Amino acid sequence: MDKCDTLDAPRVTIDSEFGDEVPVEGGDHYHLSAAALALGVAACGGGGGSGPDGGPVAGPGAPSTRKPQSDAEAARFLLQTGIAASTAKISAVQNEGFAPWLDRQMTTPASSAVAWLEARGYSRVDENRYYDSQSPGDYMAWYQLIGATGEVRTRAALALSEMLVVSLNGVNFRWKSQAMAKYWDILAENAFGNFRDLLEEITLNPAMGTWLNTKGNRAADGKGRQPDENYAREVMQLFTIGLYELNPDGTPRVGSDGQPIETYSNTDVQELAKAFTGYDFDYSGTREVPSPTGSGTISTLEYALAPMTADPSKWRYPRKSGYHSDEAKTFLTAAIPAGTGPAESLRVALDTLFRHPNVGPFFARQMIQRLVTSNPAPGYVQRVATVFDNNGNGVRGDLKAVFRAIWLDDEALATANATSNSFGKLREPILRLAQMARTFGGKSESGNWVLRNTSDASSRLAQSPLRSPSVFNFFRPGYIPANSNASANAMVAPELQLVNESTAPAYVNFMQRVLEGKEYTMNDLALPFTAELDIAHDSAALLDRLDLLLTARQLSDGSRQIIKGALDTVTLTTASSQKDKLKQVRTAVLLVMAAPEYLVQR
Repeated sequence: MDKCDTLDAPRVTIDSEFGDEVPVEGGDHYHLSAAALALGVAACGGGGGSGPDGGPVAGPGAPSTRKPQSDAEAARFLLQTGIAASTAKISAVQNEGFAPWLDRQMTTPASSAVAWLEARGYSRVDENRYYDSQSPGDYMAWYQLIGATGEVRTRAALALSEMLVVSLNGVNFRWKSQAMAKYWDILAENAFGNFRDLLEEITLNPAMGTWLNTKGNRAADGKGRQPDENYAREVMQLFTIGLYELNPDGTPRVGSDGQPIETYSNTDVQELAKAFTGYDFDYSGTREVPSPTGSGTISTLEYALAPMTADPSKWRYPRKSGYHSDEAKTFLTAAIPAGTGPAESLRVALDTLFRHPNVGPFFARQMIQRLVTSNPAPGYVQRVATVFDNNGNGVRGDLKAVFRAIWLDDEALATANATSNSFGKLREPILRLAQMARTFGGKSESGNWVLRNTSDASSRLAQSPLRSPSVFNFFRPGYIPANSNASANAMVAPELQLVNESTAPAYVNFMQRVLEGKEYTMNDLALPFTAELDIAHDSAALLDRLDLLLTARQLSDGSRQIIKGALDTVTLTTASSQKDKLKQVRTAVLLVMAAPEYLVQR
């Protein structure tokens, strides 16, 4: 992905939010957000090398003991596999090698979001009425991205959350935040497990059940009612096989007419929908306790955490029979006989989807897009899809092997791709914020991680974790920005679907407020900048550190010159006040995080 030649913009000045106005090589005078925009906040293309055919460069074969040859190479790997880099992690990757370090990280257990909510008091029935609030769901999500251990697992879980989508925006029942915490735990706990297990747990999760209408889905009644088709459609289109048949390398198969071949028909949707009937919340472990308002009772949260059940005796209002369709069901390659119960119908349905040849390449391409590059070469997709089909020991759907294949592939590790026009992805806004917080020791002032919804497009990030506006995620994997270099080169740029005239300056202004501690959605976030304050008086050393940790040393000479020129207009010494040093650090961080080489992860 190139960078739209943004470095040809006019030289600018940095406004007094960080102190006095600082001129930068003459030219027009702008607010700080405009300065950052001049450095390329709308990054969508631009310079660098590529292979002879203009595509990404593949490196040499990568044995398991391959080690990074520089700090920058180690940092680049850390920013693909996790959220942030640090000097300690860079040293660890260099000492251990890519594969041994990754294997060790993948053994770190998930940090339970459900247990965290309970430990912080968010799962009590008390006067705070968290049982009716979405806010603890936001706190939980930001804690997982910024404060929780197991960063590699967290990064994989976030990628999964943007494919197997559930959103706080559409989960409207009591204890919704706790249900979303359970959804996150399913993703994190199964991130390095098996896709078939993940698919079933997600299908029966109460949050997913309400999001895509599996909860309470009933058989046809002969009076016009038909099973709800929402989950049946989306589990095929978005979660497993996609719209069109795929070759093993992820490219579409075409029929004799030269057109892509559809994977399923509307009849398949209607028939599959019958297999997802008969489920509802499991209330068997739930109690009724007095409401803190003094009126009635409140159900405790167990039903929001338990898998949905087809046993009517466990429902809130038990019935003599369930709602499952006992009709025969025929879809894709499966035939379920009449009279088959809900558990067996579900098993056959999910097994059928799991075994479909599309799943490997469909899943592989989207995970590569979320983690490494928006436009993976077909060979990259096929190598990962092959591991999905068989991990080398005859096991299909081994996600640990799949993510390992994604991160250790030659195409991901090749250092030449750090300057390829065809390689990389726009960093999504929530990852930018989470990376900044992790990089600079971010922590909660209260200990409760009261960090809020940042979805507003005009003043914040246009994105907030676990708050997708629809089941189609925040952006589509096939999105092509109109009138762009990406479009001209037949490339997709999914995250650029979030970038427009409003969101570009909003991001910079929001980050400025966060850095200053003036953004209310993040006013519980403290950024110590301990190591950075120690070198704030040395602009070259400060910029070198930020360039390594934030961009893996990918800032161009032009961007470095602009940023260092701005920093050098302020004279600091080791004896300067902490206040002045902090202003300098904040300025440097913001300008680096607005540079095109930062915004495009390579």
